[in-house]
Amino acid sequence: MRILGISAFFHDSAAAILIDGKIIAAAQEERFTRIKHDAKFPKNAVQYCLKAAGVNLREVDSVAFYEKPFLKFERLLETYLNYVPNGLSSFNKAMPLWIKEKIFQKQLIIKELISIDAAFDPLKLLFSNHHLSHAASAYYPSPYDEAAILTMDGVGEWATASMGIGQKDKIRLTHEMHFPDSLGLLYSAFTYYLGFKVNSGEYKMMGLAPYGSPKYVNLIYQNMLDVKGDGSFQLHQDYFAYCTGLVMISQQFENLFKKKTRTPDEPLEQFHMDIAASIQYVTEDILCRITDHLAKESQLSNLCLAGGVALNCVANGKILKRGKFKSLWIQPASGDAGGALGAAFAVHHLFKEQPRSLAIANDAMQGAFLGPSFVPSEVGNVLDAMGAKYHTYEYETMIQKTAEELAAGKAIGWLQGRMEFGPRSLGGRSILADPRSPSMQRILNLKVKYRESFRPFAPSVLKEDVQEWFDLDCDSPYMLLVADVLSKHRYKISSEQEALFGIDKLNAVRSKIPAVTHVDYSARIQTVTFETNPVYYSLLQAFKKITGCPVLVNTSFNVRGEPIVCTPKDAFHCFMGTELDLLVIENALLWKHEQNAMLKKDYKHSFTLD
Repeated sequence: MRILGISAFFHDSAAAILIDGKIIAAAQEERFTRIKHDAKFPKNAVQYCLKAAGVNLREVDSVAFYEKPFLKFERLLETYLNYVPNGLSSFNKAMPLWIKEKIFQKQLIIKELISIDAAFDPLKLLFSNHHLSHAASAYYPSPYDEAAILTMDGVGEWATASMGIGQKDKIRLTHEMHFPDSLGLLYSAFTYYLGFKVNSGEYKMMGLAPYGSPKYVNLIYQNMLDVKGDGSFQLHQDYFAYCTGLVMISQQFENLFKKKTRTPDEPLEQFHMDIAASIQYVTEDILCRITDHLAKESQLSNLCLAGGVALNCVANGKILKRGKFKSLWIQPASGDAGGALGAAFAVHHLFKEQPRSLAIANDAMQGAFLGPSFVPSEVGNVLDAMGAKYHTYEYETMIQKTAEELAAGKAIGWLQGRMEFGPRSLGGRSILADPRSPSMQRILNLKVKYRESFRPFAPSVLKEDVQEWFDLDCDSPYMLLVADVLSKHRYKISSEQEALFGIDKLNAVRSKIPAVTHVDYSARIQTVTFETNPVYYSLLQAFKKITGCPVLVNTSFNVRGEPIVCTPKDAFHCFMGTELDLLVIENALLWKHEQNAMLKKDYKHSFTLD
């Protein structure tokens, strides 16, 4: 049974393919087109998945699309009718696009598929529900044969949150929250207010929150929403404009906080940090109420999460720490990209009624390493064609030299094996550095990533050492859980440092691994095992042998506004456009000082800022 899943036309288009229920390949379209959050039909990703599976499109049994366009159109029309005459300008902008293209998405998808393979049978195209796709992406790859399921995002067709239960082959969704009441849209509204890009900058606001104090929590609760004990809520729409407007918030929103919406080029003030801390607190509170209720109602010990809200790793850590669920599994591609995978699973297990087999290892995602890979001969051909200077080594020597350069304080671009599926670099397409360096966070943010200095970096740690360094007693392979650095590795800071405000807090060295220790002593952790990534695991082991530290800084291999690199060519361009010191692609090592200066690129201004 061959099932191709597709998500497209909103943001983060992607494709995934299953053969007999096993994930063969999955990738986002942005990685191939180099357009961040590319929403177009994922033709390149589809072609990659088919190639990886060794099949033609005509040989696929079904193609599953991740949502139902007509239901989404119904919601759009009904919303405009409910708010007449408000939203007329938005209606006039949206309707021509829907009438010309989006309402006929089925025909558009069929046309795109036939352009890939003229023999494709249109009757093979099926449509899943948006939140069912998220739920399927959360439950079916998980290591559980029974689990509660929670999916939350901005909005699908009508649903903004879904709760249910997965048992063996089946999923049963039992509760929904509907538009316009949406935790994802509430969080995005504050993202917009702080001057960050919606559907892209939410993680910036989460990273900014620890610099502030949640002093506006009561103001938000008293004015913007009514929350029940079970976590369900209603948003007061007077403060928001996303139903009918071209912006997220209304004038009343700004009036409540007595401050205008920040423009992207304005400096961040303590006020903005306090706002971020406040909405993060509200989000965590609502999620904890919902998951507490879900645990009580389901009487299950396992919880699966997906949807864009599931990428809030701080909230995930709080849910786990509460102990209402013994075990938590989060889909690494929780956003719309993962909907492609979930739609394929939904068709395979629910429509085709195929049995489910639990993965022998931790889960069925294979560490999320589901994208393209390149053998050394391909790498050499690409580097030769670009005029790069490189050295090739045997495997053990490559690992040792890379570890030595990391220990010497070098910032390294790292491309090994298959590309990751989802928004996180997990050791396949990563920028790596020494976490012991007090200056590394600033260096990577300002000179390599070309982004805001406050942005935190994540630690990769050998799985067997995680409890020696962090307050976490479970695996976190997908960098989706936040936990504290253990007190024995923290440094006492002075009263002067304690009194610092906002981003000045970065100046205080708080632990033995300051480059990955946030200002509240937390860290977004990735545990690494030999089974899912033997090369990266070996590098961490070698670094530990040299330094005694089993931790590395791991951030995505890209600059601000650029998709994560996919190919050796992408990696070399990014290397030459930043102040990275060394590039490692499979067994090839490239030192910056040896490269032709004429090959240097201006990456600081090459991409639209996110």
